[in-house]
Amino acid sequence: MTIKEIAKRAGVSVSTVSKVMNHKDSSISQETRDRVLQIAKEYNYTPYAGVISGNAKSFLIGVMFSSPETEFIISGILNKIREQGYMAIIAKIGEEDDSELKAAAAFYRHSVDAVIWEPKDMTNLSCLEYFHSVNIPCILISSSQRSGSYGINFEELSRCAVTSLLQAGHQDIACLTHSSAYCSSFIDGYRKAFFDFGIPLQEQLIFTELNDSLLSKIASGQVTSVAISEYTDALELYGVLRRRHYTIPRDLSLIALKDDRSADTVFPPISFISIPYHAFGEHIIKTLIQSLEQNSEIRSFRTKARISSKISIQPPLDSQKKHMVAIGSINIDNYLAVRELPVSGKTSVTTNVTLHAGGKAVNHAVAVSRLGTKACIIGTIGDDRDSELIFSSLDHHHVDSTGIRRCQDTTTGKAFIFLQPDGTSTISLLTGANASLCPDDVIKNESAFENCSFCLMQTEVPQDVLIQAGKLARKHHVTTILKPSACSYLEPELLKYVDILVPNFRELSLLSPKNDFDGQTDYFLDAGISAVITTFGEEGCCLKTRKKQTYFPAANFTAVDNTGAGDAFISALAVYLDKDYSLEDSIRIATYAAGFCISREGVAPAMIDRDTLESYIKKTEPGLIRQ
Repeated sequence: MTIKEIAKRAGVSVSTVSKVMNHKDSSISQETRDRVLQIAKEYNYTPYAGVISGNAKSFLIGVMFSSPETEFIISGILNKIREQGYMAIIAKIGEEDDSELKAAAAFYRHSVDAVIWEPKDMTNLSCLEYFHSVNIPCILISSSQRSGSYGINFEELSRCAVTSLLQAGHQDIACLTHSSAYCSSFIDGYRKAFFDFGIPLQEQLIFTELNDSLLSKIASGQVTSVAISEYTDALELYGVLRRRHYTIPRDLSLIALKDDRSADTVFPPISFISIPYHAFGEHIIKTLIQSLEQNSEIRSFRTKARISSKISIQPPLDSQKKHMVAIGSINIDNYLAVRELPVSGKTSVTTNVTLHAGGKAVNHAVAVSRLGTKACIIGTIGDDRDSELIFSSLDHHHVDSTGIRRCQDTTTGKAFIFLQPDGTSTISLLTGANASLCPDDVIKNESAFENCSFCLMQTEVPQDVLIQAGKLARKHHVTTILKPSACSYLEPELLKYVDILVPNFRELSLLSPKNDFDGQTDYFLDAGISAVITTFGEEGCCLKTRKKQTYFPAANFTAVDNTGAGDAFISALAVYLDKDYSLEDSIRIATYAAGFCISREGVAPAMIDRDTLESYIKKTEPGLIRQ
């Protein structure tokens, strides 16, 4: 491509092209200049005279940097520089004293149009004088954003991170930063966030490494959250805390800065603020080229700090709303629709099969969460594909699943539920990984009993696990509710730690050595249980305590699937007891929750939400729900 061909394509004279290409275009309109440059860039044209004199446009940009963080910016530079029709010469500066001057000389030999330079030392800018002497525009970039340089505002990113913790109610916030180029800026942002909120800063909570002092302050409660400048440090701290059986964010809130190249990574679940390296690289190239081609000012980069999510941020433990813990079976429920339930000697044909996450621990946790109370679950699952359905369902219902342990070479428990059109069902269980739940699983999750109001237990797992849970519940002043299911015997040791027992009539008859209803309920009251609530399906339930015996009718709902009625009842009972409703009123509310559940197919998917439940009760039984 010759200068004449460039002129012809641009519709201008050869003289105009020469002026534009040799920086003598002050009298030429911006539109004409842009058209000539665009064609020259497309064909990589450089006039011969310009090559000799070194004054012509080369469409080359030199990039000179020293810190590892700046490597992240390069991808943004390269992405935008190709789009603008330029190319880059990149020099990573070594430790030698003259390495920057050598790179500068190389840029001059290649006739670069401009240089982007991150100095090793902002107090030594001798290269800047060199570039000025050879008429090569140079812009400085620096993580500290010193006067005359451009960069990402790490102070603002840090300020946003710490602000998110302060807004959650934290004041004992540690600052963990590293020897990165932006360390001082991160600390400045930490300090400014405290100043914004008018809260005294604790200088002793600023750490430049993850050490025993920081871990000790976390263990003693002197630190309730940590703002971290390096995501790798956040990963290390997260791992250390998990090995020490901390639950994030219940026990400690975390937030970190994270480079935007890996911003899509969501595991482990740590809240982060993305460092806009790529966006800054694109901005600096775009504004530099606009300056070269349009004689415009270099514009500063506007750093936008946005938190990814609050997945690892909660209020401090002592101010958190109490939660509930569910311990028991975790299954995949296989629903088989049949006209008649299977009986010996007769084949039942299913017309439909559906899968749901289930098991009583899952059912209780989901029901509690749907009613507006935080829930966590302790249990075991296999390492099969079914286990992923469990996690996705719990995540969908905002249930804390950190207490679940995967068992290698084991299948997740399964329930095979044969369901008639009238809602009657029979259930067969494949225990699977549920049999592997052990007392140590409960001990490792003792933190789940802290700031906990109710522990919901059932007997589709080994009873020594429930005994251990009962001991921890007593230690942390947690009320226990036990649903005896799929068992023919209750350990006397377990009964010592049960506050409320909720059997159905068949379970009550099977588990008590007495023959009549009064004798059967009294047997459990004599064992130390405060209340026995016996359910009779569509006939309601009966409360028996030392002082009284009260019958409650069932709510009037058409049955579609009776499977989860008891789980819905127990969960609602716990939630409304926790709201300081009387035991009698809590039972009445729980009968409505059970009624809603049987009117839908499935168990966990059929659990009612708080707004729907309370709106219905306000219309049906005014005065039961407090205003």
